[in-house]
Amino acid sequence: MTESLPADSPVAVEARRIADPGAGRPSRRKLATINRASAVMMPLIARIPDPVKRALLRNRRVTLDGNTLDTTLQFVLAIQRASGTSGLVASDDVAVAREQLGKMSATIDARISVGTRDLELPGPAGPIPARHYVPDGATGAAPLLVFFHGGGFVVGDLETHDGLCRLICRDAGVHVLAIDYRLAPEHKAPAAGEDCYAAYRWAVEHADELGVDASRIAVGGDSAGGNLAAIVSMMARDDADVPLPALQLLLYPATNFAAETRSKTLFSEGFFLTKPHMDWFRDNYVVGATLDRDDWRISPLLADDLAGLPPALVLTAGFDPLRDEGGQFAEALAAAGVPVDHRVYGSVVHAFANFFPLGGASATATADMVSALRAHLSRS
Repeated sequence: MTESLPADSPVAVEARRIADPGAGRPSRRKLATINRASAVMMPLIARIPDPVKRALLRNRRVTLDGNTLDTTLQFVLAIQRASGTSGLVASDDVAVAREQLGKMSATIDARISVGTRDLELPGPAGPIPARHYVPDGATGAAPLLVFFHGGGFVVGDLETHDGLCRLICRDAGVHVLAIDYRLAPEHKAPAAGEDCYAAYRWAVEHADELGVDASRIAVGGDSAGGNLAAIVSMMARDDADVPLPALQLLLYPATNFAAETRSKTLFSEGFFLTKPHMDWFRDNYVVGATLDRDDWRISPLLADDLAGLPPALVLTAGFDPLRDEGGQFAEALAAAGVPVDHRVYGSVVHAFANFFPLGGASATATADMVSALRAHLSRS
């Protein structure tokens, strides 16, 4: 488990001032106080030199399973623990959890400027909100990434991943079409996958309207979104009327809801995504669904056949409960003859791509991912 800040450090003292660390799930009032403090503190984190962060952490490092946690992420996690919050999910109340994730995301804003337009796509159960990001200075038809956000199929939306989509658009030089698919528990599996596949089909059919190269349309996403990108790739492979994506970008994907892994045990607490979070996501998404959790439309790793899928760029994180199943999926794809570029970033946690504005290893790993995406989608 990651260590807390020393009790007498200035940051820990301030964190205790705004929240009781023993109080469990924060109340709305406490969350509001934490949000106000975070709005001030988070933009400062990238400016604090690593030696200062290490000093505030009393030079304690977190090393587990051969990896040492990035100083910036250790600092952020220590602040979270001291303030009484527990990472990705702030409350068992779905509405509160969604609201809080949105507010937390807003405090980590890289302020990247690219052209955008919001639109609605036709979906199997009604219109699907989407956002189109357009790269500046694009000459000719550029590639497109159809992006599915993470959040355990329960939280997350266009706003929580707006900064990451802007970064990908600007630095990879690609169009991004972000999809606000239906969430659980209101919509159980396979609703999210059906929406995402409908969105991919729409993008293929409207490539000219979007101004993109129809031969270079990729799908991708983080965590739950990585799961959905893999599922969309399988659905496209099995649909004779739809071309395969040019690439599947899988950022620390959830690929197997039917089994435990070593990494789920090692990193079950203290590293942003916890076991209670994963159980909560699973129950909201799967319990009461028409599919079993070992169905490939929920657990793509368990598909009978992975051959014929598009090339995959797979990213896994050293301190992530989903590390092992992401790696297993990369291995299974390669064994089925699919070209795989699997990149392992040992010093970061789940959701590191959303933390890139904070600097440190999250920024380095995300920049590497964007560079790799650009290379994979280049004409050469």
